[in-house]
Amino acid sequence: MEDLLLGAYFLSLCVLFAFGLHGLVMIYYYHKTQKVTHEAPTHSREDLPIVTIQLPFYNELYVVDRLVEAVCLIDYPKDKLEIQLLDDSTDETVDLSLALVERFRMEGFDIKHIHRTNRQGYKAGALKEGLAMARGEFVAIFDADFVPHPDFLIKTVPYFADDKVGMVQTRWEHLNEDYSFLTRAQALALDGHFVIEQQIRHKAGFFINFNGTAGVWRKKTIEDAGNWHSDTLAEDLDLSYRAQLRGWRFVFLNDVTSPAELPADINSLKTQQFRWTKGAVETAKKLLPSVWKSGLSVKHKLECTVHLTSNIVFPFIMLVAFLNVPIVIIKNEVGGYDAFFSFMSIFVLASISSFLFYMYAQRAIHLDWQRRLLLFPVFMAGSMGLAVNNTRAVFEAIIGKKTEFKRTPKYAIEQNNDQWKKKRYVQRKIGWIVMVELGLAAYFVFGIVTSISYLEIAAIPFQLMFLIGFGTVGTLSLRHALGR
Repeated sequence: MEDLLLGAYFLSLCVLFAFGLHGLVMIYYYHKTQKVTHEAPTHSREDLPIVTIQLPFYNELYVVDRLVEAVCLIDYPKDKLEIQLLDDSTDETVDLSLALVERFRMEGFDIKHIHRTNRQGYKAGALKEGLAMARGEFVAIFDADFVPHPDFLIKTVPYFADDKVGMVQTRWEHLNEDYSFLTRAQALALDGHFVIEQQIRHKAGFFINFNGTAGVWRKKTIEDAGNWHSDTLAEDLDLSYRAQLRGWRFVFLNDVTSPAELPADINSLKTQQFRWTKGAVETAKKLLPSVWKSGLSVKHKLECTVHLTSNIVFPFIMLVAFLNVPIVIIKNEVGGYDAFFSFMSIFVLASISSFLFYMYAQRAIHLDWQRRLLLFPVFMAGSMGLAVNNTRAVFEAIIGKKTEFKRTPKYAIEQNNDQWKKKRYVQRKIGWIVMVELGLAAYFVFGIVTSISYLEIAAIPFQLMFLIGFGTVGTLSLRHALGR
């Protein structure tokens, strides 16, 4: 039994170690590609192409007006701009959207309200239906939580002067980053994805992905890649890979940003993380065979594999968490494993790699990056705390269980005194996941007591992070569901 437990623990640490060290690979390419720049092409206003802006949303009573008003402030000739409100709503958002369309149509905008009542294909279905009637050569997409800058199209559309460019993605900014520890931790994670992963993959010539919003597509690219599919929860990642496998080139603009609202409550964040995690694994199942059959180099295939499969770390985080306490007991009660435990100290390098990954991201875009990195332990604990939620997503994707596309509720949270607790769309359901999270928190109270009794001081920091992670996520899930 001891050998079995140690073997499972070692295997789990190896998986986490491998994905953790990938951060060092990204940092290597960060330095290697620092001098790689992409000159921003220019366009005369007379030569600007027709652009369709698609705004897909479902029951967004609090933010749809903010979104539409911001889009109508975008600096672009009205005769070359089409706006589609892809409205799948079932509440009074429909009436609000119709009023917005009427208001801006009177101001000379080509703005249309496309309302579906069946939600077939969810977001992918709405985008596909809108695309069929879009008059633009290019298609910009914004989710309901975004507030695009007026110069968004002027800074992105010129890159399509290269006929091989199929999509241009901008970096997300955060409207409410300082609202709470929860939003600050999310901002840290997203900055790492955009500033390091997206930017470096782009500069190094690897595949990147459209992030579902705040980007512009060439309409021909979408059609050539087979259009939007709804067989995964990550329609954006799915189409991105299919398009790049067809030879289209993507561009990521780190210096062009699009502000968005971060989820302010933990249950909305868990819904978002579940969808992103499950969708990525579904896409990996669907497209990794095509990646490995393609003419890409082995280096590119390996990077694609890491990109698409990184979410499988969550079940292994759960295994490491569950086995951590028995391993402490085995170490102190069973002899003959001294060499094994000495060797396992190497796995600490994965934590150092993760820290460096996020340090480089913060240093690249924030003057106060050192202060922001003080949040790193909170971010790591939170990532561990979300492991139960995301492990469920991984297993559902692996076994092929289909679930609906649940959008992340938005509440127009921008200022620190803005409130969401009494607004509609707050998720009140308390499921079994919360009970597991709280149970694991109690488990690590026992684990810390056990480590203290054996004087295993080195085990306590990691057990403490698991305790804080599971305890915080579980407790917040209860409190936020109750509107507290």
